[in-house]
Amino acid sequence: MAFHTVAACDTDDSALSVPRRYAWVVFALTFGLLISDYMSRQVLNAVFPLLKGEWALTDSQLGLLSGIVALMVGLLTFPLSLMADRWGRVKSLTLMAVLWSLATLGCGLAESFQQMFVARFLVGVGEAAYGSVGIAVVLSVFPRSMRATLTGAFMAGGMFGSVLGMALGGILAEHLGWRWSFAGMALFGLLLAFAYPIVVRESRIARPDAAQGESKPAGKGALRTIYSSRSVIGAYVGSGLQLFVGAAVMVWFPSYLNRYYHMATDEAGVVSAVIVLCGGAGMVICGMLSDRMCRQSPDRKIALAIAFCLISCTLLAVAFRLPAGPLQLSLIAIGMLVTTGTSGPAGAMVANLTHYSVHGTAFATLTLANNMLGLAPGPLLTGVLADSLGLDRAFQIIPLISVAAALVFLYAKRHYHRDIQKLGGADTRAVPTE
Repeated sequence: MAFHTVAACDTDDSALSVPRRYAWVVFALTFGLLISDYMSRQVLNAVFPLLKGEWALTDSQLGLLSGIVALMVGLLTFPLSLMADRWGRVKSLTLMAVLWSLATLGCGLAESFQQMFVARFLVGVGEAAYGSVGIAVVLSVFPRSMRATLTGAFMAGGMFGSVLGMALGGILAEHLGWRWSFAGMALFGLLLAFAYPIVVRESRIARPDAAQGESKPAGKGALRTIYSSRSVIGAYVGSGLQLFVGAAVMVWFPSYLNRYYHMATDEAGVVSAVIVLCGGAGMVICGMLSDRMCRQSPDRKIALAIAFCLISCTLLAVAFRLPAGPLQLSLIAIGMLVTTGTSGPAGAMVANLTHYSVHGTAFATLTLANNMLGLAPGPLLTGVLADSLGLDRAFQIIPLISVAAALVFLYAKRHYHRDIQKLGGADTRAVPTE
């Protein structure tokens, strides 16, 4: 029998004062708003062909309309999340949802590329800190041992929202016109924004220091945990690089089906939704796998992340070199299932290596990396490559970014166990293993 020193943050399931039923209600409503967030963001992708024809836009301009949202999320997520940690997470989430919903309605009223760009800019401002603050709320009401599962499941809301946004957006655009696609997403977001503060209240969410047994250090000490270790920086960078690939496929796949499979807007939206749904399922499945396999060996999280990067690179690189047909679509679906698998392990690493009191800001930093390294440049660079080489050739090149992500996670793996031990206030203990 051997003994391994394991940080309590990977194994401790301290009882929480929040009733489990209420915790799941909090998760459901916060998850629902995340779905609305991504429905509003990704509905644009379903109407790319219609906007391109009506306004005579280039692929680069379409990529810019998509990328501006991710860019604003990247630029504003840190300051807005820090503000939410101090001002109140529930109030902040409600205001964000109202803003992005109204801005989405503005997209439906746009009469030109310039007006659409301004509306998309405001969508990005509204969505900037939602993901980071939302996951902080969710993690505050559940045990630590569920962190990878919850992170993967919560982030999968982005994929599920993208699925609904593209599928419903394509259907609405085909039958009612593209403006109604945006209007439908806006109405859904406003309804949830009204219900959220009525049900989810700051006073009913457990205090982190009492519920999870964490001693709260001075403000600067807590904030320093966001960037003080090599492994947490590796988690940020590796996650962002890997999402570069997922974002590129998610944004441009409806156009790929339109150009190379000659599908109508509604059909392309539905097929793309299935592909993106595979990505969302991968976040949940891989997050659960990470929690199950890594309770007594934390650095396995990074080993799994490395494997997900390399497997996804192989599958997608091969798939986009195949001729159009069922085999290609099947390999792309499997590739997307694995591509998103790093979200759960990366999110758990960030939660484990940073103090609870700044989890909103910590996940904002992760969101910043995801957007600045992945979600913003992925669609934009793919559009630039498509203008020069064709969208099919662009998709053959993009998966190689996963190799860089794997190398960054490998660097993080070398320091993860040591960094978890050095985390200020972390409780460590000897855990017997066979």
